[in-house]
Amino acid sequence: DDEYVRVKYSTTEGALALMWLDPAQTADGKQPFLFTQGESVFTRTWIPLQDTPGVRITYDATVRVPKPLTAVMSAESNPAVDASARGQKNDAQGENENVFHFHMSHPIPSYLIALAVGDIEFKPISARCGIWAEHTVAQGAHDELIDTERMVASAEKLFGPYRWGRYDLIILPPSFPFGGMENPCLTFATPTILAGDKSLVSLVAHELAHSWSGNLVTNATWSDFWLNEGFTVYFEQRIMEAVYGRERAVMEEQLSKAELIRDMKDLEARDQVLHPDLTGRHPDDYFSGIPYTKGALFLMRIEEVFGRARFDRFLRSWFDSHPFQSVTTADFLAFLDKGLFAQDRAAAAKIDVHAWMDEPGLPPDCPSPTSPLLAEIDREIALFVDTKDPRRLHTEGWVTQQWLHFLEGIALEGSAPQIDREQMERLDGAFHLTSSGNSEILCVWLRLAVQSGYEPADATLVSFLMRVGRRKFLEPLYRELAKTPAGLERARNIYKKARPRYHAVSSGTIDEILHWQAASSKG
Repeated sequence: DDEYVRVKYSTTEGALALMWLDPAQTADGKQPFLFTQGESVFTRTWIPLQDTPGVRITYDATVRVPKPLTAVMSAESNPAVDASARGQKNDAQGENENVFHFHMSHPIPSYLIALAVGDIEFKPISARCGIWAEHTVAQGAHDELIDTERMVASAEKLFGPYRWGRYDLIILPPSFPFGGMENPCLTFATPTILAGDKSLVSLVAHELAHSWSGNLVTNATWSDFWLNEGFTVYFEQRIMEAVYGRERAVMEEQLSKAELIRDMKDLEARDQVLHPDLTGRHPDDYFSGIPYTKGALFLMRIEEVFGRARFDRFLRSWFDSHPFQSVTTADFLAFLDKGLFAQDRAAAAKIDVHAWMDEPGLPPDCPSPTSPLLAEIDREIALFVDTKDPRRLHTEGWVTQQWLHFLEGIALEGSAPQIDREQMERLDGAFHLTSSGNSEILCVWLRLAVQSGYEPADATLVSFLMRVGRRKFLEPLYRELAKTPAGLERARNIYKKARPRYHAVSSGTIDEILHWQAASSKG
């Protein structure tokens, strides 16, 4: 017979996984909101458990929330209790509360246990996919993410069957610290991906890919993080290629590599290796593009050498051989050697696994994805650097990725002059970039505004930092501000007001950039 231990406990206001939002911090502005974020080691702050990705568990949950709120979790609604597979309320609800029941039958690591509560509604996309969001956001999110079912079907052709039942997404308030979080059955996503033109939906492909790499087969320790993220970036690119075409995928691959190269300038050598020693360090200290993009480039290199067909068969066998398991880098390298390298030692000799795993930087054999569409932008960058006249640019039909490449290109140190205030003013007058509704473009533009001293963007910068909690955007903006004494003071003044709106994942990073604890202790 099964034995049970019942533990009664309560959380405190210091539970780092929990983000409690007042109505004013939500899209609708009428009801409070709660969401959890467990990765990497925060689930222990709201559930007493063994909080390591090497330990996998199943769970059942009963959640009671005040009316009119709805609760959703990283699990399917329990069909034995609920009338619907999408968390519909049942007859057990009380006069002033709604009651929800959830069941996760597959063993998962604790960081994937997730809960969100808010005044939200559901918009179906297909029989197994749909969108949860606040009422004012729901329809727009549904229309933006309408290709989700196509992504799932494309991923299944590549990696094998989707094994989690439903694949839904919930659009959270802007304080969510990540672009997305791959919680099983229910991806948590930031509203900053809703650009209105599907230009940022690669994030959905990324979180969906985690249903195989990360959720199905999980890194056993955080030193093996690249097994989650490197695989997932590679698979994201493959899904995007299948759904939107090769050219879109190559643009995003080239941009990702360029961003990684920029980021490595600020990383210590020990943080540039794929398989780091994290002894005595918080796992989040290793968060960067290394496990993501360098990991994906390693897999792209294997594909280059062995061919896509052979590599796809190998990857399918990796997932089929390790479902619902936590694995180490050593496990994967042994499987790689036996399942692929041993079949062609001459080809395997072309890949320096040691350099990829244990050496800083990018190895000499690193792939170099090159997009013809971005090559066209290189010519426009040269034209602008030469003429300083935005009216000479041929911007018709540019997509988000091309704008990002242009803005990064005109600000390059060394190969092109840094953009100055006058050039910013001309660009803004021509393209209204300060009022851009695309968060990716706006973040780069605001970073350049700080760099060049472009004051007309100041109000937008403050509004953005107060509104958005996504660490990907906060970190470069606060880091740019902190480069000068005046900018650092300005950043601290903004942060003092914005910090309560940020999740601990984001505030922990910004605290370090702004030396916040030391500054706070001085008053």
